[in-house]
Amino acid sequence: MYNQYRPPGNFGGPPPPPFGGPPAPAYGGQQFGGPPAYGQQQFGGPSSHGASEKYDDKLSKVKDPLLSAVRWLKSRSPQEKFALGCIAGILALLVLWRTIEDHDTLFVLAEVAHFVGIGLLAFKMYSKRSAAGLSLQTQILTALFLMIRLYCSFMMEYDIHTVLDGLTLVATFGVLYALWFTPIKTTYQADLDSIKFYYVVIPCLAMAGVAHPFTSHWFVFRMLWAVCVYLEAVSVLPQLRMMQNSKVVERFTAHYVFCLGLSRFFSCAHWILQLLEGNRYLLNALGSGLWPVMVLLSEIVQTFILADFW
Repeated sequence: MYNQYRPPGNFGGPPPPPFGGPPAPAYGGQQFGGPPAYGQQQFGGPSSHGASEKYDDKLSKVKDPLLSAVRWLKSRSPQEKFALGCIAGILALLVLWRTIEDHDTLFVLAEVAHFVGIGLLAFKMYSKRSAAGLSLQTQILTALFLMIRLYCSFMMEYDIHTVLDGLTLVATFGVLYALWFTPIKTTYQADLDSIKFYYVVIPCLAMAGVAHPFTSHWFVFRMLWAVCVYLEAVSVLPQLRMMQNSKVVERFTAHYVFCLGLSRFFSCAHWILQLLEGNRYLLNALGSGLWPVMVLLSEIVQTFILADFW
């Protein structure tokens, strides 16, 4: 289903603490792009509620293997990072190539990873009662492209991708509900969430008018699918920008972005393995017009955007 350069059927696509806690200890925050900084306050800081409990999801209190690995990787030189990335990517591709016969399974794995990432965010928000470090704008963009993709899928076909997208959308709505209608919204750091969703949506609409599928489907459907592809490629930009603005990476936020990166890896692996095995249909499609090229370019752009996390 998820050959993104042609619509499925053809029109589907591939793919805290209580309020008021005092700041975490000075050594508890992780700098975005650097070592921990002394004196760095935790996301959300103290609030007017004056609760006495402290935030418990900082590196100083929980030894998180993912963030420890990220911190170690950030301490490497650019040459070491590049070499390690190439080695890890090649090894992972070899494992997938030898173990997965149906390459469309990679799109299912990509959607599962995305759902797990959203689930981690929801767990953090409702268990810790905090939205610290979470970008509302990214969640809005995620809900938009999932709704478009589900609409196109319902209109044309139903399969496992439809189910997984539906589950991810429900989880995303749960996050949005907490950010808009529960006391958790008081912990949302709007001043750090600087990239508004409409700054992303408008360029995507313009691009969809230029490059979209040329099939027999109704023009509106083809435009919607193109918008979905472009929105998905850049939906994480506000989240990464917020992490840069705050200079602190929350544990659950790091897990969420990691899951997005893993999702993107599975999706890219699908295309790479198809090309390596000489898929003539895919090669012919890439030379058939602007739309297939833009789909592949969107995959590459999203991969490089998520690479900024590391």
